Amino acid sequence: MSRKSLDHYTYRVTWSPEDGKYLALCAEFPSLSWLATAPEMALAGIRKVVAATVADMIANDEAPPTPLAEKRYSGEFRVRIPPQVHKALAMEAAEQGISLNRLASAKLTG
Repeated sequence: MSRKSLDHYTYRVTWSPEDGKYLALCAEFPSLSWLATAPEMALAGIRKVVAATVADMIANDEAPPTPLAEKRYSGEFRVRIPPQVHKALAMEAAEQGISLNRLASAKLTG
C-alpha cells in the first residue's frame, strides 16, 4: 500500500477532556488511537500508527481495510426492527400518503 493510499483513510482529531489532550482516531481502525498535546501532533501520531499497522498486516499476508472514501455506496441498506415498530412506521407512512421507504429516509436525514 502506498503512502498516498494511507492518506485516503478517515482520520479525526478531537479534544479529550478526560485525558486533557487531543485524541486522534482512524475510522477504518477503531482500536487505534493517539494522544498528544497539540492537534497536529495527534494527527501525525495516528498516521504513524496506521502506517505501521498496515505494514504489519501486509507483512503477514493480511489485507488492510479499504478506506471508506474508496468504497462505493449504493444508497441502500437493510435494517431489522421489532415488528411493532415496523407496523407503527407503516401506519405513519400510510397516514401521510408516502412510502415507508420515504418516511424512513426522512427520519434518518431529518
